[in-house]
Amino acid sequence: MAHWLVKSEPFKYSWEQLVKDKQTFWDGVRNYAARNNLRAMKKGDEVFFYHSNEGLEIVGIAKVVKEAYPDPTAEDETWVVVDLKPVKKLKKPVTLQDIKADKRLADMALIRLGRLSVQPVTDKEWGIVLEMAGEK
Repeated sequence: MAHWLVKSEPFKYSWEQLVKDKQTFWDGVRNYAARNNLRAMKKGDEVFFYHSNEGLEIVGIAKVVKEAYPDPTAEDETWVVVDLKPVKKLKKPVTLQDIKADKRLADMALIRLGRLSVQPVTDKEWGIVLEMAGEK
């Protein structure tokens, strides 16, 4: 199983909205690297949900429940979505500031590729973030 991180501005689509909706398709991705990451996601993969712009923190864990298919909001079929459902809210959100302060996470895509909206998370990074969130 792989791990990922998706970003959303809370005013556009928040963790709370995902919980309320119970499931959603992750649409609107128009960056080639982010699209390739969506295509690589497999059913059952775990995903950190990150609030960008406001909050700047990982707030929850979602799961991929349907693999990549054409984005219904795009005219071009090369853009894809995956379906996500919420798994759990983190006991303690993990802020970008906390992540930057932890030398073990210096190579995390969230720091290196800050603008990328869908990014991979290594198993090691996943474990460290869960530890920071009080989940381990």
